[in-house]
Formats: sequence, structure tokens, C-alpha cells
Amino acid sequence: MDPLSNPIKDYAWGSRTAIAALTGRAATGPEAEMWLGAHPSGPSRLVRDGSEVTLDQVIAADPEAALGQPVIDRFGRRLPYLMKLIAVDQPLSLQVHPTSEQAAEAFGRGDSNYSDSWHKPEMICALTPFSGLAGFRPSTQSAMLVERLQVEALQPVVSRLSADDVLGALRVLLEWPGSKRELVESIVWAAASVHQADYELVCRLARQYPEDPAVLAPLLMHRHELAPGQALYLGAGVLHCYLDGFGVEIMAGSDNVLRAGLTSKRIDVEELLRITEAGAQPLPVVQEGDAYVPPAPEFLLRRIVPGDGHVLERAVPRIVVCTEGTVAVSGPDATQVKLHPGESVFVPASDGPVELSGDGTVFSAEPQV
Repeated sequence: MDPLSNPIKDYAWGSRTAIAALTGRAATGPEAEMWLGAHPSGPSRLVRDGSEVTLDQVIAADPEAALGQPVIDRFGRRLPYLMKLIAVDQPLSLQVHPTSEQAAEAFGRGDSNYSDSWHKPEMICALTPFSGLAGFRPSTQSAMLVERLQVEALQPVVSRLSADDVLGALRVLLEWPGSKRELVESIVWAAASVHQADYELVCRLARQYPEDPAVLAPLLMHRHELAPGQALYLGAGVLHCYLDGFGVEIMAGSDNVLRAGLTSKRIDVEELLRITEAGAQPLPVVQEGDAYVPPAPEFLLRRIVPGDGHVLERAVPRIVVCTEGTVAVSGPDATQVKLHPGESVFVPASDGPVELSGDGTVFSAEPQV
């Protein structure tokens, strides 16, 4: 059982307070994500035999002890999940993730959009009120919302939505032939006169992306508001964008992302539209007992307030992170690690069951095997 040191990603959309306050320090800039796992783009670190090593190195040195044979048989010699603390202060890019088959095929043929051959389903569990856009609205509803702007240039978008062709409408926006800045200005001018939350969000996005027609996303997509403790699962093909809030995110151990707007990064329109599913929607995941169990075998998430004692029974690779108070993690050989907010520990499969105690709150990540 090893305490972890976890990298923090300083993406521009991150909060300057959330992660810093949790860990009891001052931030020097935006802090978007704390990564807890063995992903090569940002592995956690730990100390073994007096030397600092990365978690992926520990797993590679003895995969059976770290992961257990059932995990190796199902997912190979790698940690199948990545957990994050995600702090959203500004909207993320519109994005979508591929299926396993799509990722393997595209990566195999050398498609530069893909960094590995795995899918990336994910689940967000809110620590504070958390909001995002995910999944398309019914096309006829979107057509009505866009038409309400009375922007003549948007008639091709309205026509495709009215014909139940939401991906065609998205293509029109992504491949806009004229001045994108002029289009966005006309959208903002019209949206500002409609005093309703979706149109106000259009204006907010336009202030950040004044040349991106994807600012219309709030009129095309469902908005989701999570209260603390609520969770939402996003599978392959679901177009989505987190807007604001602080939460625990867990996903399959992949970095495959196709972007659809609200970004300065490259957008491959054809590949994006190939993997986006017009009818795909996110799924609420209700906590049962201590666990949120999504339809992805790579991971589940437990939220635990252990009190006098709570045993995690299975012998699987776990990462446990504290988000409130103090919790002690005790192994079978009488080793114990006390976790304070923002602190975490890796429990290898070879440690078997562990006991949690204390009045704090922890989240535990593990695979479904």
C-alpha cells in the first residue's frame, strides 16, 4: 500500500481555487485536473526502496502483484482506469469518444486523431454543483430554439434539424463557409434579447469563442445539472461538454478524444461525425450501497464515509482518495495510511481486502472483475 503523489494539469479552463483549497495550499494558476493512475501522459508517483518511481513502472515490474491475474486476463498488463479530480471554471471543448472497435481500427491504420487503441467511457460524480451539456435534444426542439433567433443565415441549420438530421446541422456549423465571426456576432445579438438560460449560455460561450459557430451547442444539446453525490456516465458516441463545477471523474485508461468545437485544437470533421451518434445519451448512475457501477467493465467508483469501519473486500487494484476529513486505510499486514483531503493511496491486488475507518469521505476506484 503506497501513498501517491499525483500530477496536476494546468489547462486554462481549470479552477484557481478548488484543487488548491482541497489540498490546503495556494494555486499559482489554473488547476484543471489531478490525475490518479498509471496513464503514461501523467502517472502518479510513489516511493519504493527509497526511490521515487511512477505507478506504471511499479505495475510493469510486477503486474500480477499490482493488478491480480483476473484483471490481467480481462484488460492486459495495465491499470484499466484513470481517476481524476476535475475542477471546471470555464467550459471545456465539445468532444466525443470512440468505441473500442473504432479506436482499435483507427489506431491500427495510423489515424493521428488516436493516441491508443482503447475506448474512453467516463463517469463524473459531483463534489459541488456540476453542470454540462451532453447528448442531442430532439431535432424538432432544436430547430425551434435556433429559429427563435431569427438569424437568416442559420436557415440551413434549421432545415437540417427540421429534417431530423442533427449531424447534418452540426456539419453545417463546423464547415461554415463565410465569416464565422460575423455569424457569431449575429447569434449573440439575437440571443441577448432572449432572457432564458440556454440563450444566456450561448452568449457566455461566444465571449470565449467569438469565431466558433459551435456556441450554438446549448440549443442543440441537453443541459445536465448534478447535485453533490449525483453521477453521470458518458459512453462512446455521446457529444458532451462540461461547463462548471468540481467532481471526481473516472474513465477507461485512454486519451482518445475527438473535438467538435469550443477549442483551439484541430477538428477532424469527417472522423468526428463518423463516431458521433445522434441518438446517444448520457446515463444517470445511482449509488447503490457505496458504489456507482456504470456499464463499463474497466471501472466502478465507491463513495464511502467509513465511520468505525468499512471493509473493501475484493483483491483488486484500488486507488483511494480523500475528499473530506480524515480516513485511515489499513492493510492485512497492519500497515496503515492516514489520508487527509487531496491525499491518496494505491492498494495493489496482492494486499487483498483493506479496512477504512474515520469520519471523513473517500472515493475508491477499482475495476469490475
